[in-house]
Amino acid sequence: MHVLVTGNLGYLGPPIVQALLAAGHEVQGLDSGLFEATALEPGPAIYTCRRDIRDVEPDDLQGVEAVVHLAGLSNDPLGMLDPALTAEINLVATVRLAHLARRVGVRRFLFASSCSVYGATEQPWVDEHTPPRPVTVYGEYKVAAEQRLAALATPTFCVTSVRNATAFGYSPNLRTDLVVNDLVAGALLHGEIRLNSDGSAWRPLVHVQDIAQAVVLTLAAPVETANRAVFNVGSEAQNYTVISIARAVAAHVPGSRVTIAPGASADRRSYRVRFERIRHILPAFHCEYDLHAGIDELLANYQRVGLRSRDGGVRLAHLQRLRTGGQIDNRLRFCTPAEASV
Repeated sequence: MHVLVTGNLGYLGPPIVQALLAAGHEVQGLDSGLFEATALEPGPAIYTCRRDIRDVEPDDLQGVEAVVHLAGLSNDPLGMLDPALTAEINLVATVRLAHLARRVGVRRFLFASSCSVYGATEQPWVDEHTPPRPVTVYGEYKVAAEQRLAALATPTFCVTSVRNATAFGYSPNLRTDLVVNDLVAGALLHGEIRLNSDGSAWRPLVHVQDIAQAVVLTLAAPVETANRAVFNVGSEAQNYTVISIARAVAAHVPGSRVTIAPGASADRRSYRVRFERIRHILPAFHCEYDLHAGIDELLANYQRVGLRSRDGGVRLAHLQRLRTGGQIDNRLRFCTPAEASV
């Protein structure tokens, strides 16, 4: 299958591209390059169209049979950067892309959503039947995109939304603004596992390699079961409180200690997630990595690449540096040399 991966130069992109290539797919990418400079090492070598997701044209989709849509503002802090901009990129551009894909004959559209849509839950456990209660604009527009994409589905245009649990694990374009990746980096670099909340919130976790496995299996699933489907990606066993994640990291990094910021309070975002539906839709899916294996994998790769700082992997901070340096404008578009000198 000829697959287009949007956002292939980001965090999830490299492992997903690698898994698709290993499964025998022909893969190309589409990425604006906003986070290309943060990469610690090269990812899989594929053709990448350097294009903002807001500017995709029908010609960019010619010959494509499936779209794996990862591109977007990727977490809650980025969403709060500018709510209108988040709507423009994460909702309007996403739905426009799907319209174009359907028009040119793309057969499958896989949307990377998030378990953050569950937000502040009232139930002890949530699943796909639980009404979403997002507490951030990032979560709100993920829900809205899921709904509008499902409305575009037809028997010949299969749309699937996968709600990934909180991702962790190594990628050539590392994010250190994700809880496990951040805490492991802090333990290794500074001997401190610092929490900015009281650690009581629940988070479901899923390794990037397991997300990649889910993408490959979803593209191979029968249309009858995958079309208009929305399902969580992860495992019940991988639900943890943030403080338990911190303690697990401490157990793997001798000499490190857990600290809690003065005045820290509970995080409103707290949810324990069930994953029964993915086992029905993708019976071959299972999580290869648990938290402990993932911590070891992160430590080994951090040491291999000589990680020196967490700063480059914090997406919001990187965008702010690009803005301050005149490389991008307030709409997150690259400036021309003339614009940058103004």
